[in-house]
Amino acid sequence: MDNLLSIVQYILNLGPSVMLPLALTIIGIIFGQGFSKAFRSGITIGIGFVGINLVINLLVNNLGPAAQAMVDRFGLELQVIDVGWPAAAAISWASPVAAFIIPLALIVNLIMLVTRTTKTMDIDIWNYWHFAATAAFVYVVTNGNVVLALLAAIIREVIVLKIADWTAPMVQNFFKLEGISLPTGSTVAYAVLGIPLGKLIGRIPGLKDIKADPETIQKRFGIFGEPMMMGLVLGLALGILAGYDFAKITQIGISMAAVMLLMPRMVRILMEGLIPFSESVREFLQKRFKNASDLYIGLDAAVVVGHPSVIATALILIPITVFLAVLLPGNKVLPFGDLATIVFYIAFIVGSTNGNIIHSVLTGVVLMATALYMATDLAPLHTMMAQQAKFAIPEGTSLISSLDEGGNLLNWAIIKIFELQWGWIIFAAIAAIGLIVYLTNRNKKSVES
Repeated sequence: MDNLLSIVQYILNLGPSVMLPLALTIIGIIFGQGFSKAFRSGITIGIGFVGINLVINLLVNNLGPAAQAMVDRFGLELQVIDVGWPAAAAISWASPVAAFIIPLALIVNLIMLVTRTTKTMDIDIWNYWHFAATAAFVYVVTNGNVVLALLAAIIREVIVLKIADWTAPMVQNFFKLEGISLPTGSTVAYAVLGIPLGKLIGRIPGLKDIKADPETIQKRFGIFGEPMMMGLVLGLALGILAGYDFAKITQIGISMAAVMLLMPRMVRILMEGLIPFSESVREFLQKRFKNASDLYIGLDAAVVVGHPSVIATALILIPITVFLAVLLPGNKVLPFGDLATIVFYIAFIVGSTNGNIIHSVLTGVVLMATALYMATDLAPLHTMMAQQAKFAIPEGTSLISSLDEGGNLLNWAIIKIFELQWGWIIFAAIAAIGLIVYLTNRNKKSVES
């Protein structure tokens, strides 16, 4: 077990920018792309992800300290610390069941592809950590039951892949990423409530007539409505709320403007490598299977978080989430580590509202309030997991949680089911219902309908 876990950790430590080109080169060769073409596609995609990660680091490294400064400035004190997704991922991979997750998830995905129960080929192996998180939580809840823990991970993966299929048309039409789906655990989970709620808000009299997408804003405000300028203005506002001096305010403003400008260009580099790869895979499958033309390549949601509407919505939601933490009765979580990654949580909501920032922000307020309550509820379990993983809990803190997994609806719901020891019954019910729904609704309308 220890040797297997060490191998998994070694692979994970390579990072997405190495894992992805390596995996794609191997997959490309398997699907008849040829070594040189597959290798070139893999390297190009890797370079694209390096660029995307550089921009995301620019975003996170500016938003993180600004969020902390805002919390300190307003003297917020709550019992549970949001340690953020990096800590949650480290805790999850340290679980005794984590070593099984990558091979198990690949097998499940392959079976679903062959049986046509999913259209998504999830090559974003790094983000399998979300499945590992569910397994780790359930392992603790069931007092070390490995079978139930892995079963919980499978249920999570199946649901994630189905939602990725459902949202893929929106990813193609709104974000302009042809043949791509986004099976990222956090992005998908926040979409479960967020997409229906966003559509409901879009039908409320008065609100439904408000047009607040980047194109409309640019028409109304000219140069200050451009994505770059929106990033500048929102970055300056965040710096002011954080209590920064003039130098730091301008620095965060320019950084947010840079994120708005650079991210779409990095995505274009990634797509340059991905398009020939996806075309080769489709050609291979079309020769051997019927209806393989609509296969989706599953990528990290990082490829869409740089959209102007997504960044703008997230920047507005950061201070709102901080104030929600104080105002909500019963909340004990101090949002901190995951504030900078709100961009991932609201990406599908923004896409489903066609980029309407006002509708997305209103939806986001409800989602972040819900996430804070779920993260509060799972704090004792989250802390127990961390202690078992020998994770260094911040000094002076008794409980930890995270918005990414503690406040994740899919993770929370699965944990609650298995906590009641109803796992097998619920699994059978989900499998039966899923099969019926799939067989009777294969041509179900997409998220954009």
